Amino acid sequence: MTITVEPSSLSLNDVHRLLKLQKQANGLFTDYLTLEPLTEFEQQDLSRISNDFERYLAAGKISEGMVKFFTIAPLMRLAGFYDIPIRLTMEDVVGIAVEDEDKIIKGRMDILAVNQAEAITTPPFWVLVIETKNSAIDVFEGVPQLLTYAFKSLEEQSSVWGLVTNGLRYQFVYLKQSNPPIYQLMPSLSLNETQSSTVLLQVMKAICELPGFSL
Repeated sequence: MTITVEPSSLSLNDVHRLLKLQKQANGLFTDYLTLEPLTEFEQQDLSRISNDFERYLAAGKISEGMVKFFTIAPLMRLAGFYDIPIRLTMEDVVGIAVEDEDKIIKGRMDILAVNQAEAITTPPFWVLVIETKNSAIDVFEGVPQLLTYAFKSLEEQSSVWGLVTNGLRYQFVYLKQSNPPIYQLMPSLSLNETQSSTVLLQVMKAICELPGFSL
């Protein structure tokens, strides 16, 4: 009998065991990305996004949906994710059969950005997988779920970026196909700190501009 497991129920140890995924030492963004300076317009718009979120956060907990609305949507637009050839999808179902066990891990990703530069590419290249949480949840609680969704892309491509956020804190993860597959946590970033938020947007822009390629 096959058992269906929700990604949200998995611990980090579960992810390591079920997916044979191994953690490497924490990495640096500049190991994989070229971070370009922001324009004055980008810096001003970034400040507005931060100020809008802080104003609502001061009034109380912000729901997962509102986190997407106030931070992820405007940040992705500013970073270029709304432009061709990137396409965004939401609530895509992901299913992963677990080797040597009668289990299927099945759930819905919050946001997926894919590169469709080559119309004939099937499946499209996954650029960024995003998992959002409400503002009261620590971002690290969402890492196992994010890793599970992002892991699916390694069936077709050599690496992928993931992001989990509660609106205020942003944790990027880099996954890479190897034997066994590996992942690295990147430096945690914050929307309400000027230097950190600048790096956040620089990273999102750099990921958006990565060329798509499969195995």
